[in-house]
Amino acid sequence: MWKNLSLRARLFLPLGVLFLTALLIGSSALEVFSPAQFLYENQPEGEAARVVAKALNDSLQVSTNPRQTLETFAASLGTSAVIQFRPADGNEGPPSVRTASAGVPKWFIGLLTIPDLATVHPISIEGRHVGDILFLPDISADIFEKWVGFLAIVLSATILMSLSAGFAYFTAGAVLHPLLELGNGLSRMRSGHYTEAIPATGPPEIRRSCVQANELASMLGRLSDDNRNLLHKIVSLQDDERQRLARELHDELGPLLFAIRANSTVLLETVPVGNAELQLPLQVMLQTVEALQLANRRILEGLHPLYLNELGLGNILQSLLKNIRSQAPDMKITSHIDPRLNDIDSLFSQTVYRVLQEGMTNVLRHAEAKSMDIGAEIRESEIVVEVIDDGVGLAPDIAFGRGLTGMRERIRALSGSFELFRKEDHTVVRCRLPFPATTVAVCA
Repeated sequence: MWKNLSLRARLFLPLGVLFLTALLIGSSALEVFSPAQFLYENQPEGEAARVVAKALNDSLQVSTNPRQTLETFAASLGTSAVIQFRPADGNEGPPSVRTASAGVPKWFIGLLTIPDLATVHPISIEGRHVGDILFLPDISADIFEKWVGFLAIVLSATILMSLSAGFAYFTAGAVLHPLLELGNGLSRMRSGHYTEAIPATGPPEIRRSCVQANELASMLGRLSDDNRNLLHKIVSLQDDERQRLARELHDELGPLLFAIRANSTVLLETVPVGNAELQLPLQVMLQTVEALQLANRRILEGLHPLYLNELGLGNILQSLLKNIRSQAPDMKITSHIDPRLNDIDSLFSQTVYRVLQEGMTNVLRHAEAKSMDIGAEIRESEIVVEVIDDGVGLAPDIAFGRGLTGMRERIRALSGSFELFRKEDHTVVRCRLPFPATTVAVCA
């Protein structure tokens, strides 16, 4: 439970416990020390009552008219509330101390341990009990004094508790806010955003951590830029090499295969009808050449899409979609291709083409989908490419193959983002590429 509490709760909880502990200790102290204090405060008056009773008994013994002397003494006491004379009438009860005090709650009086302070001193005339001198102390003022002291302690503790809680609250805020900023900055660093600095605020220890985190972000940013530039160069070199190989295959191997096919066709037409010994090898040769031409065309498509620069990305994507539809005639395929994609430069065109090609190929091979939605469009300052299908999806622990890894590296080389997730029973492959103004050629 303690581990799940926030910093403020961890500060306030001990303060609250200390406040309650102080109240319990104060209550226990009142209960323990109040009896001795009451006895000490009323001891002089109790002793005075005993002396008065002894003097009265002595006077009655030597008086010629003790009854009148007793009456005169009782009259002299008047309405004194502390020392009283009670005649003996047979209905004497135990005397009680007055504890009622205005403004003091009963629960507080019950909390105090009040000792038996009232005393009774018998008075006799000629050996006969005629009354008692009662000592009935009024401790209501003492109780009120203790109540005021208790209130002062509670009020002081409450004020100190409030001040401590406020100080703890603002101190925790002064610590938590920089820590939240530091946590947000580390989250941005984990996401690959290194440019926004973390504010160096709060206590010196946290400020030093923020400065060190900013230095780490700066270093990671430089390394990320170097890595991205290196990837950009590698992808560019790969595309250039693929384009060169595709051009050589197209310009060198293509004509040779076409010549072999044409000569095979001519030879096949010159062979007399019925000469199976010559016709059969020539037909096999012709079929082999056709298979080589198809294989050559697939290799060219894999290395570099034909006429991408000449026809534009949008038109090449339409051709790719047509090919995908022919391979999966039972699948419902919808597409949203932005015509402005025809004007973006070669490197971006290659990346968009490869992302869609790899995404659609994976759907055909692994997804067992019934429908697929293809999107490639320019949205404000970025190019968004999406492949969405309703197939079985990917296993949670699946490892990226060569195709997805190459796709992600291409996107990263262009400072883009790559997402692969499941949403509403659909698998979504989404690519976002930054869209600088220089990406599109200006049309006259």
